[in-house]
Amino acid sequence: MSNKSLNLNTKTKNTWCPGCSNFAILNSFKMAVKELIKYGVPKQNFVLISGIGCSSKIIDYIDLNSLSCLHGRPVVSATGIKLSNPDLKPIVFAGDGGTYNEGIAHLIHAAKRNSDITVLIHDNRNFALTTSQFTATSPKGFKGGSSPKGSVEAPFDPLELMLSSNASFIARGYAFKMDHLKDLIKKAIKHKGFSFVEILQPCVSFYNSAKDYNKRVYKMKKGDLKSKEKALKKINEWDYNNKNSKIPLGIFYKTKKPVFENQVLNGINPSQRTKEVKIKDFEF
Repeated sequence: MSNKSLNLNTKTKNTWCPGCSNFAILNSFKMAVKELIKYGVPKQNFVLISGIGCSSKIIDYIDLNSLSCLHGRPVVSATGIKLSNPDLKPIVFAGDGGTYNEGIAHLIHAAKRNSDITVLIHDNRNFALTTSQFTATSPKGFKGGSSPKGSVEAPFDPLELMLSSNASFIARGYAFKMDHLKDLIKKAIKHKGFSFVEILQPCVSFYNSAKDYNKRVYKMKKGDLKSKEKALKKINEWDYNNKNSKIPLGIFYKTKKPVFENQVLNGINPSQRTKEVKIKDFEF
């Protein structure tokens, strides 16, 4: 495949803040996709799904099939796309606000079902596009548009939630470790089943956590990825109440289990049916 055909750029003007770590995520993702295309994944099979927010603008800057959804709805839309054509590779780009606040039910059930989609979360720990309201991952005491005196709520851990929801691939990356993030994205897309990648994404305008993350993040060595107990222990290394605790990066948990779409479709590809598809053809 020629370099020209691997060009994923678009002519859309980029409107992220100067210095935004979303640029690093954008480049990491493009590198991952280019490598996957080079090794045989058809470019037309990628489908990017996003909602509302700074993270969701990313689909405008990548020359791949895409769908823009309502706030909090990209995960369930990705599941619908995969059911309609199991040959496609739906990849969700969403923020912590849209996913862990508005869309949390869709996230949990997609993980529980083991839907064969990839979910990439840009976690900047605030609603940045609407000028900084607190989200489910904002630190306690976070001062923003909806909590000028500091939020009284403590954050929850998305990775722990995904582990308890039986997600079959759980990972964490950091926007400014681009090669590492690229590899995580590639492995997530190649995984058969529900893939979840939490991406720590400093917001230069409203919550610039880059200096803190640079001191605390580290790449894990590959361990026993099938052990939930060991995964939970690693996940809990990041103690939100301890500013000196380390933050591990990498794959925490990975296992093989039946894929939702395979069980529902039973070998049928609705997009290739020449006759009307009836509900009785499938078992939910």
